[in-house]
Amino acid sequence: MGRAYSLLFRTVLTRIDPERAHHLAFGAIRAAASVPVVRDAVRAGFAPRFPQLRVRALGRTMPGPFGLAAGFDKNAVGIDGLALLGFDHIEIGTVTGRAQPGNPRRRLFRLVADRALVNRMGFNNDGSAAVAARLARRVSRPGGTVVGVNIGKTKAVPEEEAVADYVTSTERLAAHADYLVVNVSSPNTPGLRALQAVDQLRPLLTAVREAADRTVTGRRVPLLVKIAPDLADEDIDAVADLALELELDGIIATNTTISREGLATPAEEVAAIGAGGLSGAPLTERSLEVLRRLHRRTGGRLTLIGVGGITTAEDAWARIRAGATLIQGYSGFIYQGPAWPRRIHRGLARQLAASPYRTLAEAVGTDTGTPAGPEAGAPAGTKEGAA
Repeated sequence: MGRAYSLLFRTVLTRIDPERAHHLAFGAIRAAASVPVVRDAVRAGFAPRFPQLRVRALGRTMPGPFGLAAGFDKNAVGIDGLALLGFDHIEIGTVTGRAQPGNPRRRLFRLVADRALVNRMGFNNDGSAAVAARLARRVSRPGGTVVGVNIGKTKAVPEEEAVADYVTSTERLAAHADYLVVNVSSPNTPGLRALQAVDQLRPLLTAVREAADRTVTGRRVPLLVKIAPDLADEDIDAVADLALELELDGIIATNTTISREGLATPAEEVAAIGAGGLSGAPLTERSLEVLRRLHRRTGGRLTLIGVGGITTAEDAWARIRAGATLIQGYSGFIYQGPAWPRRIHRGLARQLAASPYRTLAEAVGTDTGTPAGPEAGAPAGTKEGAA
């Protein structure tokens, strides 16, 4: 399957505009999930389970640690199809308070030589009201797919009204989320990354936490923040300290980067693409560094989700040992194809079997010198099942 997809990618998909290719592929995934015979065949072929990879995180038991990052399914239209391919959790979004078309096309580009993407999508989505209604129509099943909801700021909303915009989305979406992510790190919404500054981030996260608690009864919705790889080390420390102070449930490290250093793609080609967030293999080292720093700073008291430049099972294993309880991918899905989650799971099972650890939880943070938290990275004091 890997060779067949590689041939398809080189000969067909690279000749199609990346955004159009995304819609075609996503349409096929959704169609497969709607036909019972096809659905069963896809599940059997693409989503073998490895009991030894089971993890407990954010108040949920998941069949494995590997999820699909936000950005692929912005509007919660293909969760079941994506789960068929073997992703252990799906993060939808980014969803904004109001529907918006995003930035003008072209806005998604491949850097094939770097196994990377550049996007300036601009949070194109149907808005939190429409996405909440769509999530509410999903059949609730015990043990079903874990769904995270990633929320961001509407572009047209002034910065001084950003908190209210996030609160609106929280009030609509929190009840349908297994966990909620505040995205303040996309480079494609003007002024958004300024919200990572602690003096602005504190009131935002406090308001979102209060809105989630006010809206959802009977359970505490886990709340995480997603940060950029471009933050200075002292700013990473400040966000980690704030997350502990506010008793957040975790941090996602990292979003895309605005850096263009060290690329194999010719500089003039990169310059012609213009602005946008870079994702994929070039992020590997920096995202790993940020993750290690967060784990050391928080002492294993937060659930960390590692994302950015994960292509192989070895990359995934390195994130776990650097402090990640969960891991996510996106660009690797584009370059590796539908069998990618299966290969990650098989490779992780091999890595675990060759290690001195019995479970993935035991391996979390082992190359940072900091032990894992009480729930493989959950905040100290979090009650089991409270999420």
